[in-house]
Amino acid sequence: MDGMRMEEEDDCPELVPIDSQPAAPAAPAAPAAPIPVTIITGYLGAGKTTLLNYILTEQHNKRIAVILNEFGEGSALEKSLAVSQSGELYEEWLELRNGCLCCSVKDNGLKAIENLMEKKGKFDYILLETTGLADPGAVASMFWVDAELGSDIYLDGIVTVIDAKYGLQQLAEEKADGLVNEAARQIAVADLTIINKTDLVNEEELNQVRDTVRSINGLVKILETQRSKVDLSEVLDLHSFDCENGSNLAEKLQLANPTRPHLDKSILTVTFEASGDLSEDALNSFIQDLLWEKMFCNKEGKPMTVIRLKGIVSFAEKAHQVMLQGVHELYELNETPQLWEENPRVNRLVFIGRNLEKDVLQEKFMSSVVLDTQRN
Repeated sequence: MDGMRMEEEDDCPELVPIDSQPAAPAAPAAPAAPIPVTIITGYLGAGKTTLLNYILTEQHNKRIAVILNEFGEGSALEKSLAVSQSGELYEEWLELRNGCLCCSVKDNGLKAIENLMEKKGKFDYILLETTGLADPGAVASMFWVDAELGSDIYLDGIVTVIDAKYGLQQLAEEKADGLVNEAARQIAVADLTIINKTDLVNEEELNQVRDTVRSINGLVKILETQRSKVDLSEVLDLHSFDCENGSNLAEKLQLANPTRPHLDKSILTVTFEASGDLSEDALNSFIQDLLWEKMFCNKEGKPMTVIRLKGIVSFAEKAHQVMLQGVHELYELNETPQLWEENPRVNRLVFIGRNLEKDVLQEKFMSSVVLDTQRN
């Protein structure tokens, strides 16, 4: 077993502040490529820690830094080092034999990432685990507002781990009026869901979990595992927010499935297409009214809440497709390298959220955002 091997001196990176290392001869350094960050979320007991331990102990030739809210009991990690930052933040670091590094923090993890970038040198990958009840969308949106981190890291994707045995029970839990079920929100915001502990349920129960996940999020990719053992290539480097990957998103949006309410009756996926060019100002107003002002209501008069938003849109003055991404109450519009080949250009939008009504959204979009000259 790997854990029984003799420890070699050069297996672990040195944990010393960069500025205390011997000065290297000055040379024009190429700008370092930003490091991907994957957010891992899931209900308590779903298997997040097992997944992280699996990733950390696999031989993957990546130097991965993992930031946890707290270390679990009996963690299969090697040796510990306490780091205190000016007395205001307590972190605990654990270093592994395969060059990975683990950090436990009591905050949302952004401060730990800043410290990691400043003090620990560059890593190939960062995994950020959120606590069981945290809203991963709120954590994800922090990466867009923290400009200092923007050049060093990029958000690669959000992974939600689901317990095959207890997942349906967690999703069915009724919340006080006005609150979204946390387990359903974690699925709604995810790029990838891992249904774990599949060996503890029969095929019919597994189908129910699968159907419920799809009923909430019509875009999400599903992996099924036992003891959180996954092919790392399916979890890391998802490029879910990457505008360079615009053609892949356009393809995914065409395949996106609108969903019908299931267990959590209020969260579902709505998708529609609209031909023609859009007014950029009108699109911004439409999104802000939807995300910030909660101005749109469904037929029962309940305000629509969007948890995740994706789209490929066309602006008259741009030959390239523009990618729309939204999480929580933040969104971005980025031009992609992908040229429009369709004529007329077809805008594709996917909304995942609560109390969504396709007819209302589509009518408002067509009447206010699609340019008159292009409207069909």
